[in-house]
Amino acid sequence: MKSLRGSLVMAMTAGALLILPMSNTRVTRIVSRTAETQGSTDPKTLYGPQQAEYWLSADEFGYVRPGLNITVNSVSIGTDGKAVVDLNYTDDLGQPLDRNGAITAGAISTSFILAWWDPNGRQYTAYTTRKQTSPITGVTAVQAGTDSGGHFTDIDLGHATYKFGTAVPAGYDATATTTLGIYATRDLITPGISTKDYYANVEQDFVPNGAPVSQVWDMIDTNSCNKCHDPLSAHGGARRDVKLCVLCHQPQTVDPDTGNTVDFKVMIHKIHMGSSLPSVQAGTPYQIIGFNQSVNDFSTVVFPQDIRNCATCHGAANASTPPPTQSANWYTYPNRAACQSCHDDVNFVTGANHPGGVQVDDSACATCHQPQGTLEWDASVMGAHTVPFKSTQLLGINATIVAVSHTAPGQNPTIQFQLKQNDGTPISPASFGNNIAVLMGGPTTDYAIDPFREGASGAAFDGTTATYTFTNSIPATAIGTWAFSLEARRTVTLDPAPSNTPTVNESAFNPVFYAAVTDAQAMPRRQVVDVANCNVCHDSLQLHGTLRRNTEMCVMCHNPNASDVSQRPAAQLPVESIDFKRMVHRIHTGEDLTHDYTIYGFNHSVNTFNDVRFPGDRRDCQKCHTTVNGVGTEQVSETPPPGLLATQTPRDWYTPMQHYAAACLGCHDSQAAAAHAVTMTATFPGTGNVAEACATCHGPDGAFSVDQVHAR
Repeated sequence: MKSLRGSLVMAMTAGALLILPMSNTRVTRIVSRTAETQGSTDPKTLYGPQQAEYWLSADEFGYVRPGLNITVNSVSIGTDGKAVVDLNYTDDLGQPLDRNGAITAGAISTSFILAWWDPNGRQYTAYTTRKQTSPITGVTAVQAGTDSGGHFTDIDLGHATYKFGTAVPAGYDATATTTLGIYATRDLITPGISTKDYYANVEQDFVPNGAPVSQVWDMIDTNSCNKCHDPLSAHGGARRDVKLCVLCHQPQTVDPDTGNTVDFKVMIHKIHMGSSLPSVQAGTPYQIIGFNQSVNDFSTVVFPQDIRNCATCHGAANASTPPPTQSANWYTYPNRAACQSCHDDVNFVTGANHPGGVQVDDSACATCHQPQGTLEWDASVMGAHTVPFKSTQLLGINATIVAVSHTAPGQNPTIQFQLKQNDGTPISPASFGNNIAVLMGGPTTDYAIDPFREGASGAAFDGTTATYTFTNSIPATAIGTWAFSLEARRTVTLDPAPSNTPTVNESAFNPVFYAAVTDAQAMPRRQVVDVANCNVCHDSLQLHGTLRRNTEMCVMCHNPNASDVSQRPAAQLPVESIDFKRMVHRIHTGEDLTHDYTIYGFNHSVNTFNDVRFPGDRRDCQKCHTTVNGVGTEQVSETPPPGLLATQTPRDWYTPMQHYAAACLGCHDSQAAAAHAVTMTATFPGTGNVAEACATCHGPDGAFSVDQVHAR
């Protein structure tokens, strides 16, 4: 078929190919009539509002034809030693794409890798390589890379073959599992139409002699990475599958500038260990120098959970999916490279810091480091990586608030609660000493005060239920509904124990109970986020010495009027807001903040968050936010919930900030953004009422709705 450039665009229909004149605005609509997609060309039926495609008009959608999908029809290695790949390119509707971008929008660049799998060494070796010479050290390294010198043959629209320029070496093992890796980018960023490029990764296993594939790599599920990375994307964004990564990131490849290997099992452990690496703590940064001599320094990375929680990456991505078939490799095949990546103060050559002494190879590793021993923190791999708060030595603390009475204005509430171990055994409040407290605060429309917090170790206990009456009364002016919560913690001495932490704090998940003060019935506080979403990355959110674990409780203290006033030195005034919606947005924005965000905490500790390296995409609001009645709680409403308070922000561009401004300026913290927010805030003369005009543009139906401006 002859290529048509510039003036024509083609549209596929059932049984026919239509050639349509292309409009001057390049937005001719291409309609699919296939059985699979009939009636589904409206982007709002194919995509969600958090996706950029959802917001395309019909004409824009027809021009862009979103998506990039690659299907490998076959791959073989010819007698000349060069692989030949037969492949198809399609959009999200299954329609063919012109890889040159002449007939359909967006040229597609494609790169190919070829590597063979060694099931005994559990690693790849790439046939496609390159030489990289360091301008710093003068060292030249042979690195795994992509093919060069190959060529495409276009067969039909969306259908081509690619012949490698690289030949496999003479005498190569034609019986070995060989993996073809492909990564491709469809360049579709078009001003005024499309805001994104599209990427595709494919890994195709085959045996060159035609035998069935029996040995494959299957150690890590990319979905496990994407729980935090949302999505994993490296080298400009085109490389997104872990299996694709390991084709190059194996022992074959070294960074000649630093001498660091980029072997996946070493590099990934080191990156996630980051600031906790013994070498980094001793003053040596962990760096890899990459493309165009870019310096990639991972020395400030802080893993958001206990690094010993190996199953976070190695296990199943979620409860509904099985783990990778080789997910047990981390504890069944101990080796020096993987272990030394985190424990990089161990020297296997000299035996320094290794109780087993000198190790010249990996043959003896499993002798001491068996998969599972009989004790926690023994020499077994799983035992040594026991997370302290998950120790089987802990008996558990489960807290329940049974009832709250006497909650009228001016009364002293009485709270009844139960504490039980995992086996159901009741626990007396007295056993917690100073580490048990009950809290109350309100109103739930927006918490306005520091909650009353009282020690409850002296609560009356009948063997099952504890009863405590607050010494503080609910203020006579209180209205609405108030919340009650509980915190309980005990310190447990572990035996056996990890060498550096013989004790662990065991705490209860904080229950929250709502009681009416002046309301006819209790009105719970709106649920904006879900701690389960936090725990996707944090595993178990445990703050303030593990006492606080429930975001539903966090907001009682971290309210619009809250600040670090009790801990901030006078010389460092004014105070900093710790309002939850602003604080959490600021913390997760971290290194992308335009000015300082430092909170003074317990014992005047200085907590600066400007170096936080958030691993995800902050535009994915529903990573943290919940959905209520089909509407995400990140939305701006024209009729906000009643009783919302302004946030006191004396260290920001202006104070106070109304509710939506405080949330949005948590991330968008520039002076320009603040100027926009304050301009859109009005005080009505004669009433003192203050309102935000945010929903006019940013409401669900606005031209710049929250979903639309954050769509990816």
